[in-house]
Amino acid sequence: MASISMMSYISTVKPPSKFLFDHRKLVPKKFHVARVTNSLSDQLVAKKLATESQNNPIPELKVDEYIPQKIELINKALDEAIPVKYPELLHEAMRYTVLARNNRIHPMLCIASCDLVGGDESMAMATACAVEILFTVGEIVDDLPCLDNDDLRRGKPANHNVFGEGTTVLASQGLIYFAIEHILTKTKHVSPDRLNRVIVEICSALGSEGIAAGQIMDITSEGKEVSLSDLELIHRHKTGKLIEASVVCGALVGGGTEEEIERLRKYGKYVGVAHQVWDDILDVSGNTEELGKKVGRDLERDKATYPKLMGLEGAKNHAKELEAQAFKELAYFDSPKADPLYRIANFVVSRRQSLKLYVQE
Repeated sequence: MASISMMSYISTVKPPSKFLFDHRKLVPKKFHVARVTNSLSDQLVAKKLATESQNNPIPELKVDEYIPQKIELINKALDEAIPVKYPELLHEAMRYTVLARNNRIHPMLCIASCDLVGGDESMAMATACAVEILFTVGEIVDDLPCLDNDDLRRGKPANHNVFGEGTTVLASQGLIYFAIEHILTKTKHVSPDRLNRVIVEICSALGSEGIAAGQIMDITSEGKEVSLSDLELIHRHKTGKLIEASVVCGALVGGGTEEEIERLRKYGKYVGVAHQVWDDILDVSGNTEELGKKVGRDLERDKATYPKLMGLEGAKNHAKELEAQAFKELAYFDSPKADPLYRIANFVVSRRQSLKLYVQE
């Protein structure tokens, strides 16, 4: 099915002031064919969506219910996945940062994309836990003295400040291998071929074409002039790749078609970069209590950021543009099923990262 050419309309939509919003407003009730410039099939899809938006009201999905409910389920699954056992010190270090309060964006995206293509939560939960674990490993390693040298993460002392650098390195290594094992041993009702693709997707997101590449580019760019295109490349790898993989892996385990997977991949790319743009904004405008980590660290280390290159308002506008691009990819899907992905994308570029509001200790 062809994509919908409605960016001229999206660009006129005011960003919602609150997270509760109706994404159906992205498709006008009386869709003007003059706005569609591609193919006849584009026009037919647009007409179908416009009709559905009028005839099939979407049940209200409240973020103040949806996000805490999903976080509670994910936290329970993570707690059960990594029990304290011998050697206790290693497993306590593995659990410490993984179970600390967090908004669980990566696993929520994985579960939501699985649901969208016809799967269910039980099929995606092992992979959802794995991507959260691997995201946490990236944060743990990033905090080490040899990299960003941060001593606060998710409202707690950084892992290496509690357990020592040696134990933290070993715990990170243990978490990486455990995450892969967890996918392969705990995923049910998913074909081996799909699981192989999940593992390849995740390993690619972590390796020399993903997070590792982004990290080295980030380190070597400190104190240097960096163009906007270079900055986009850094964060496309450092942050965006694992978010993209989270979405794609959900679609894979859920049995999505190749076209559905590709649409969701593009959605994940836009959300991934938007996530980093908003992180940069929060580092300037947020506070330590809300973020659970020190603010202003990018400025201290003379890092290139979106607010530095574009200004604060320019960065906010860029995040909203990326959100609109993500919405465009979701327009291909049945609107009610896609609703959580609309909501999560909007949360990414609206959040204050208020951990106390969304996560119970």
